[in-house]
Amino acid sequence: MLTPDQLAQAAQDLYHAEQTGVQTGLLSQRFEGMDMDDAYAIQDALVQRKLAAGEQIIGWKIGLTSKAMQSALNIDIPDSGVLFDTMHFDNGAHIPKGRFIQPRVEAEIAFVMKFGVSGANVTADDIRAATDYVVPSLEILDTRILRQDPNTGRARIIVDTISDNAANAGVVLGTKKHRIGDTDLRWVGAIVSRNGEVEETGLGAGVLNDPVESMVWLVRRLAQYGQGIRAGDIVLSGSFIRPIECPSGSQIHADFGGFGSVHIAFD
Repeated sequence: MLTPDQLAQAAQDLYHAEQTGVQTGLLSQRFEGMDMDDAYAIQDALVQRKLAAGEQIIGWKIGLTSKAMQSALNIDIPDSGVLFDTMHFDNGAHIPKGRFIQPRVEAEIAFVMKFGVSGANVTADDIRAATDYVVPSLEILDTRILRQDPNTGRARIIVDTISDNAANAGVVLGTKKHRIGDTDLRWVGAIVSRNGEVEETGLGAGVLNDPVESMVWLVRRLAQYGQGIRAGDIVLSGSFIRPIECPSGSQIHADFGGFGSVHIAFD
């Protein structure tokens, strides 16, 4: 268990890295043996730092929902992070050069909540009843922590990612809204292109077999800390594609077919 001073310093280092664009070192290397509880405690300290700076929470993201990504990090559960108002970008937006350190994007189905929902016994039906609508979306990922230590060669691991607010950095929502009962989200797919070339494709079923189930996981996890999803929250339910690197000049288009589309550009 990390000390309060260690938690505060780690959170400050992550905040400073985001503000300056200079990554901090691996927390898993600084704090040998840190676990996921430590990581979420650092994330919470980072969230409090952002709130103190005037940022406002607008929802949540769920990550590592696919078997492929879980296997890559040797875990068997998703992770989660907090969305802030400073992360929201309009569909079709141009992301200024230097806004992020090493941006990547993922295609996801976003839930926008009509009612709050909480509790350890939440069900898929509770999620459906609380959802206002679902929309196609892109999540922008970034890493304020080095992906690999240049001296030791050690790569970041799950506790680094969780500490870094689950690596989330931005959210772009499509404009086509859908009632959750009108579409089988397992069959909602996307073709994601960068500069006109297809990079990734996937289906909603890649997210714990059904994006609704990832929402159930999030609410149950939050219940352990006396939290829940609020009315009006945006929740990114998890990616069904691998992250796509977005160097300067990248034009990203996610075609969800009849479900809608989302596009952004990185200047």
